[in-house]
Amino acid sequence: MHKHITMLIIFDVEGVLLNAEYLPVLAQMMGPEKEKEIWDITKQGIRGEINWEDGLIKRVNALKGISYEDAKRIGSSLQIMPGAKQLCSALKQAGWKIIAVSGGFTIITDRLKDELGIDKIFSNELIFKNDKLDGITLRVTSDKSVAVRPTIREWGITREDTVVVVDGANDLKLFSLAAFTVGFCPVEVVKEKADAVMEIRDLSLLLNMLEKKFGKAALVAKTQ
Repeated sequence: MHKHITMLIIFDVEGVLLNAEYLPVLAQMMGPEKEKEIWDITKQGIRGEINWEDGLIKRVNALKGISYEDAKRIGSSLQIMPGAKQLCSALKQAGWKIIAVSGGFTIITDRLKDELGIDKIFSNELIFKNDKLDGITLRVTSDKSVAVRPTIREWGITREDTVVVVDGANDLKLFSLAAFTVGFCPVEVVKEKADAVMEIRDLSLLLNMLEKKFGKAALVAKTQ
């Protein structure tokens, strides 16, 4: 009897599954100067120029006092990346496992479980006191692979059967988990290290790449 191999795909969230960076959008509420301050730190983090955790804490501290309602509303309004629903739906039908790992927050990632059918999501948590943003609980560090390794072990999925799709320098440690790495509209350092690069913001185009890499059989819908 041929043993069915489970394939796994791991996505970064902001700039990959979501067509947005959350904190700069949140900062817009506090005016253009605050927005620029947050964007500058965000870009330094994505390019790998500063310690990622420090940058994250700095950005959250700069936004202290924003109300939970505003944070939630803006989180829910972030656009899902074009093609993401099509891609995830095809992969789920073909029996793939899907993990999302984000340096962002549960307030933006929770909805993706239902909307994209993601099996497991790892992200950080914003702390609100009296309904005002007050801090952050760090669960996902600059080494995102630490967050996901135990689950991959538990599922018994090998590196050969794992794909990683990311955009930023802070995602690079995930590359050690996968046999096929994809830079999605990525920064320069990711472009250099990824096996394949996508420059069009449409995730459904990844289906062709996966078919070329793993063969048609990997994407055929499994009959339940």
